Amino acid sequence: MQNQINRRQFIEGFGAAAASLWLCPPVLRSTTTPPTAPVAVAKCPGYGPQVRATLATMFDQLGGLDRLVKGKTVAVKLNMTGYATDRVRGLPPGLAHWVHPDVIGATISLLDRAGARRIRLLESTLSPSHSLEGFMREAGWNPSDFTSAAPNVEFEDTNYAGPFGKYKRLWVPGGGMMFKAYDVNHSYTDCDVYVSLAKLKEHATAGVTLSMKNSFGIPPCTIYGEGAGIDEPSTVVKGARAMLHDGSRQPSKTSLPENNPASPRSPGYRVPRVTADLAAARPIHLAVIDGISTVAGGEGPWIRRCRPVHAGVLVAGTNCVTTDAVATALMGFDPMADHGTAPFEKCDSTLKLAEQLGLGTRDLNKIEVIGVPVSRARISFRNV
Repeated sequence: MQNQINRRQFIEGFGAAAASLWLCPPVLRSTTTPPTAPVAVAKCPGYGPQVRATLATMFDQLGGLDRLVKGKTVAVKLNMTGYATDRVRGLPPGLAHWVHPDVIGATISLLDRAGARRIRLLESTLSPSHSLEGFMREAGWNPSDFTSAAPNVEFEDTNYAGPFGKYKRLWVPGGGMMFKAYDVNHSYTDCDVYVSLAKLKEHATAGVTLSMKNSFGIPPCTIYGEGAGIDEPSTVVKGARAMLHDGSRQPSKTSLPENNPASPRSPGYRVPRVTADLAAARPIHLAVIDGISTVAGGEGPWIRRCRPVHAGVLVAGTNCVTTDAVATALMGFDPMADHGTAPFEKCDSTLKLAEQLGLGTRDLNKIEVIGVPVSRARISFRNV
């Protein structure tokens, strides 16, 4: 997998390609060859200052962040799923099912060093405070740890419309597999660069949850939640995104209904397709995956078999499909696996669906891995 892409050609073309990706969303033609891009893998045994140094090297290996973010507004989608009080065997969430604060802070600092004009931290929380900062405090985090990492850091709970009071519509190129468009908080459209800051985890419904599945948290629960308003979005969150899982109801009437209400109601069918839709509608310019201390068996403590695992790796890339394919391999799975084969025993493969949409390749033979080879960093999530 090493050196299969001309490194100089990649670095020279990185800035132009990244800048054009959001302006020109990918054309969804299944007959085209899916694009590829290098993926950086590094061993990182623990959190602390070494995280920043490791990520700095990885971003340099990918051609440098300045080509992507200089002078830009950067939206960073965090992975802080569930409630602030949820714990896996009593561990702080950053050592289990949430992206760790040190990875968030290091990424902010490096985005700032690369010239980002504005950095916005985003997550759709289940907090009654309607505030991402409040949700962080509920979990025992200090938001000032992030505002001190760069001068222009902002927070937004994207389960709500935000200060302008209006949701924005994200259209899915090609018409979408589940929805033609998703109504979302303005922060996902009012940005130049979108970063998915994810955790290296299995997922009880989708097999794995990585940079693409992190974007499943974009649709607000006020519209797509089980307790969302019928005629218009609710003003408070009343439950998670059950309708996107089981199709038990449609979104608020102010938003578009799903394309085919007669399609399968199975979560193993729906969740991967919603995830692929969102990866097409809101392209990920930079994927960063925290696999230092994480969990196996599921995405959070509400999954009985979820358990802590120390993988000791960080993964980063500029194509969400290639990055997630490498991350899947690092977990001991075959990214070319299909429905019925681990980790997709009970679901369709999001990787395959995204590849079919033309978002990227999942074939490791076509992906350059920079840094540590997969063979030297792999850990079997099913055997830990």
